[in-house]
Amino acid sequence: MHISLTALKPKGFFSFLRFWFLAIPSFQEAKKAKGILFCEVKNMHGNQCTITAWKSREDMLVFMRSGVHLKAMKAFSKIATGKTFGYEAVEVPSWENAYALLQEKGKIV
Repeated sequence: MHISLTALKPKGFFSFLRFWFLAIPSFQEAKKAKGILFCEVKNMHGNQCTITAWKSREDMLVFMRSGVHLKAMKAFSKIATGKTFGYEAVEVPSWENAYALLQEKGKIV
């Protein structure tokens, strides 16, 4: 399965509002997306973090490049900073392990 991790931090008050305006519908779409196995959100160390698990990387890419998520990605540089990391695994990581992976291996976006 493909694991996708994110840790994002809105840039300010108005960015925070816009971030949530996009994040909530994107998360709702993710929970219904083709190939989704696991989808959770949690605030960690001031970051809005997600763990998603997909049947395949291709399923994740189809979701990532469509719908509200695509709209959020286009607005991202104006509203937030953060890191992402994706990898293949046989189990979903714990929140602590996911956050540690993001800090160690995450790509700054």
